[in-house]
Amino acid sequence: QVQLVESGGGLVQPGGSLRLSCAASGRIFRINVMGWYRQAPGKQRELVADITNDGSTNYTDSVKGRFAISRDNAKNTVYLQMNSLKPGDTGVYYCSAAIQFSRWIPAEQTYWGKGTLVTVSS
Repeated sequence: QVQLVESGGGLVQPGGSLRLSCAASGRIFRINVMGWYRQAPGKQRELVADITNDGSTNYTDSVKGRFAISRDNAKNTVYLQMNSLKPGDTGVYYCSAAIQFSRWIPAEQTYWGKGTLVTVSS
C-alpha cells in the first residue's frame, strides 16, 4: 500500500514563503517522476513543477524564478520551496509520484496525495 503525505501548507501574506514536503511510503522500488500540482477554486488542476529521478526539473511559466522543486531519493520525498508568493498561487497543492514497484517490470503507477491548502492573502 503506497501513501503520499503532504505537509507545509498554510496561510501566508503576499511576498512570503512556504515550503511543502511530500513523503511516499510503501514497498517502492523507484520513484521516477515526482511532481506538484495545484487546484485553485473553480479551476482545473494544473502542473506546478515536476522532477525526474536524476534531478531534471520542469516548471509552469507562472512560477519560474519563484518556486524550486527538489527531492531526496533516499527518503522518497519531494519538496517545493515557494518564494514571493502571490494571491494567484492560492489553492490546494497535490503531490504526485510515478512509482515503479519492481526492477524487472518497468511499468509505473501514479499515486496522489490528499493535498495541502496554501492561502496567500493579506
